[in-house]
Amino acid sequence: MSNIEIRVAGIGFLARLETELAPKSCARFKSMLPLRTRIIHARWSGEACWIPFGELNLDIGYENHTSHPAPGQVLLYPGGISETEILFPYGATVFASKVGQLAGNHFATVYEGGERLRELGELVLWKGAQEITFTELT
Repeated sequence: MSNIEIRVAGIGFLARLETELAPKSCARFKSMLPLRTRIIHARWSGEACWIPFGELNLDIGYENHTSHPAPGQVLLYPGGISETEILFPYGATVFASKVGQLAGNHFATVYEGGERLRELGELVLWKGAQEITFTELT
């Protein structure tokens, strides 16, 4: 089992990669680590933040995909009808974009720090884009 640490504005989370349910998504994500980028508030998905990757082709397709992630169920959208992205839900979420409802691959689940997910979401909503880092724990 692989675990990752996620840090945003002094808030830390630990998440497990769902390697049995989304092996291609997890492998592709791990190849991007360590990842330092910015997270912004979702425009169409409700209580969620997202990390846009534009036209990045992940070449993974769909696996363990959902449109209704629970808080802390991190999704990797492989691109297609909308841009490639990571969705980071902190509350009620229906994954969508300007073209309509989407389904993303549930590849990671926050197991520590979940009580601070709403704090993160509200920080990004009211203060704007924040730096986020993902590192693999060994």
